[in-house]
Amino acid sequence: MDDTLSAGYEGLRQSAAWLDLSGRGRLRISGEDRARLLNAMATNQVQSLQPGQGCYLFFLNAQGRILGDANVFCFADHLLLDTEPETRQKLLEHLDRYIIADDVTIEDVTETTAAIAVEGPQAEAVVASLAMGVPETAGSWTSWGSRTIARVSSTGSAGFCIFAPAGEKASLLAQLTGIPQATPDDARTVRIEHGRPRYGEEITERYLVQETGQLQAVNFSKGCYLGQEIVERVRSRAQIHRLLHRIEIDTAEIPAAGTKLTSGDAEAAEIASAAYSPGLGKVAAMAYVRVQFAKPGTELSWGGVPARVSLPS
Repeated sequence: MDDTLSAGYEGLRQSAAWLDLSGRGRLRISGEDRARLLNAMATNQVQSLQPGQGCYLFFLNAQGRILGDANVFCFADHLLLDTEPETRQKLLEHLDRYIIADDVTIEDVTETTAAIAVEGPQAEAVVASLAMGVPETAGSWTSWGSRTIARVSSTGSAGFCIFAPAGEKASLLAQLTGIPQATPDDARTVRIEHGRPRYGEEITERYLVQETGQLQAVNFSKGCYLGQEIVERVRSRAQIHRLLHRIEIDTAEIPAAGTKLTSGDAEAAEIASAAYSPGLGKVAAMAYVRVQFAKPGTELSWGGVPARVSLPS
């Protein structure tokens, strides 16, 4: 296995790199009832957001299964949803289905906007050198002329995403000259190293909210929302049998999604994603681990190959 570190991979881990996230879905939600509707549809508190603020959230079905995730950003006259490419149309249709007599309009602005992320330990210094200021708290945003800078990360590194009109994409990238571009493979490897799940890979409709471990997406004291009954039932009864965890496997061979890991004779975990980590010199993976084996440091096995539950790198 090639242990050569690409410039983008090394940037995400050691300094900074940029990623083109323009393929992610962006939905602009306007109208007087926008916050009330979204609050009734999502797991986090939307109605209390003020312009300049944002948060991460899930959308569920009535059975509590996860239909998609998104970052939501509050502007004076609209909300902006930033979601995975796979859930762009799915969430638009899901939300539109629940607009009855509400004053809410949803516009897909994906094609008319661009999204460029800067991530890595030095990302804040890079962004601060370009703009007049940077947002200070997770999910918050500031204006940069016609652009918006939000403090969000797709890889688990420190990060920001710059949203801009599509026509400004080339000029924005020109301002990032000298900073390496991270490829999708670079970003995926670092994301798995950091234990940062992505909807469509580690998070799907198969799983319940608590199983993902992404409880920053949930406000447990807000009012009713679609799927809340299941979330609250799981919370009150502590009824989960598996948790998403980062795994290290002492091999260069990458196991497929669905591969089982064992502890003795017991099935202990099922891999959701895996990548060879040049920085670690072994495979990093994310797996749904049975709760009795989920403590960091627990030794597991993949057909005799040593593996262990580990903390994010």
